Amino acid sequence: MAKLERAPARRKKTGAKPAATTRRPRADQAIGVFDSGVGGLTVLQALSRRMPRENLIYLGDTARVPYGPKSGETITGYAIETADFFVERGVKLMVVACNTTTALALDLLRRRYSIPVIGVVEPGARAALKATRNRRVGVIGTEATVGSGAYAQHLRALEPDVEIFTRACPLFVPLAEEGWTANDVARRTVSTYLASLKKSGIDTLILGCTHYPLLAKAIGDYMGPNVRLVDSAEETAREVKRVLSAKTLARKAGKGSASFFVTDLADRFTRIGERFYGSSVSSAVRVVLRD
Repeated sequence: MAKLERAPARRKKTGAKPAATTRRPRADQAIGVFDSGVGGLTVLQALSRRMPRENLIYLGDTARVPYGPKSGETITGYAIETADFFVERGVKLMVVACNTTTALALDLLRRRYSIPVIGVVEPGARAALKATRNRRVGVIGTEATVGSGAYAQHLRALEPDVEIFTRACPLFVPLAEEGWTANDVARRTVSTYLASLKKSGIDTLILGCTHYPLLAKAIGDYMGPNVRLVDSAEETAREVKRVLSAKTLARKAGKGSASFFVTDLADRFTRIGERFYGSSVSSAVRVVLRD
């Protein structure tokens, strides 16, 4: 049975930063990675592969997943609670490995905390612009991510003339978690959601949710060989490595480790986590983020 740990009580919204954020980060401290569930493990995998010496702490908010249909105010509140959890553990950098939270709460988190906070949207946008040849880019994601316009904002900030086509694909998340990524249900769902994008003439498609890489084969088969799929996980890992180097926070020696926390159903998380992480998730500690 998973251990239940109660996180520090949530601070009142006074506008002040938590005291822990004033501490100067050190290279020997861990990197905090959070997502609404298991999808962010694809980002964790990219981080551990690119920076094998770093210690990683992952928190999946499995009690409140999915974030996609929820309001911006609700998601922002969740993001603060999760970030406070990491700050109490003295992380040196936080990765928001959730496209929805990145789109709606990244700016607030960067203002609230003094340690670096990196999201997945801007790295994904940069990677898409490097990949596209005809400047026609598609974006798929949750309803909240697509509705926020965050990808379009970042894409146009980097390339004003880019044409952007978007589609919310909420059913991709449960398909990925159930492991239904290569059957008829997955293929029919992909074709239903992406029919209009296939006709749009895009040559690049951003997988704007960390669950979606598990459906990459079905998506790629449907869209065809002329459409490049962009997974922001690798680009995010490159950005984290760059920031750590620039701030002299990279761990120089030793072998890194990963520890896992969830807010509900630790057994389910460990059972399906291997699909996203690429290796076994042996255990996870359940935590309570608020009273």
